[in-house]
Amino acid sequence: MNGPTAAATAQRTKGPIVWLDMDQQALDDAYDQLIYAPNRDQLTKRRIINSAATRKRIGEPLRFAYGPTPIEALDVFPVGGAKGAGPVAIFVHGGAWRTGSASDYSFVAEPFVRAGGNFVVLDFTTVDDAGGSLFPMVEQVRRAIGWVYHNADKFGGDRERLYLISHSSGSHLAGCAVTHDWPKEGLPRDILKGATLSSGMYDLKPVRLSKRSKYVKFTDAMEQELSAIRHLDKLVTPLNISYGTYETPEFQRQARDFAAVVKAAGKPVELLVGEAYNHFEMLETLANPYGLLGRAVLAQMGLARS
Repeated sequence: MNGPTAAATAQRTKGPIVWLDMDQQALDDAYDQLIYAPNRDQLTKRRIINSAATRKRIGEPLRFAYGPTPIEALDVFPVGGAKGAGPVAIFVHGGAWRTGSASDYSFVAEPFVRAGGNFVVLDFTTVDDAGGSLFPMVEQVRRAIGWVYHNADKFGGDRERLYLISHSSGSHLAGCAVTHDWPKEGLPRDILKGATLSSGMYDLKPVRLSKRSKYVKFTDAMEQELSAIRHLDKLVTPLNISYGTYETPEFQRQARDFAAVVKAAGKPVELLVGEAYNHFEMLETLANPYGLLGRAVLAQMGLARS
């Protein structure tokens, strides 16, 4: 059994129900990746090592600022030497809204660059540095996407072919991007031609009830405005939504429910299920052109595997 063992579950007396059929302990566990992915630290080390190796193979990224503070910057791995402008993948990393930097995720770029796509990795503030609010993180991600649209020609990108990719808490932020009122920013409603959101959260209500509320200062406005599932009227971007079967029960449910609601709204969506993958292993399939996510994103971008 993945996650808490059956024996441990049987020995624990269930408390009052907090969400669905979960008591507080079960809900807290369902929003704690380490409970269901005991190899998290190993995969984190591997990600950082592989990112350094990737930069040696394909070169250091170009670094651009999209805002006034040092963290408001992004790494660009350009195709280089290609005829004409190429499509652009924009990656939003995870880390429970608290950790991670663009340099930790360089390893994802290589298959896209080699297939003819420019790859952008965003840096943005953390919820701790933002005083417990998710609003600054969402705003920065949206603004970074706008920057890429306006400045794609600086690195050989085609601003009419922008695709969003995300993982974990980054998929929460990306969900807030695909359901954003872009014309309000003077940008095209269909600024994003496709998006692949992996292992994310799209309704903040249960998250607010979990132990994550110890460091996120949730409010009614935050829950409402930053729950992508409640703003499908603004969604025009075709979506891939994914999860692994060894993820926590809530991360699996959030993906299934979001995909189901998008489909019911008559909007293009595909649900991708990573059989026998946990939360962090799902990300590694993005760096593989033949992996579940790598294959899906390359196809969405119209790029051939190399």
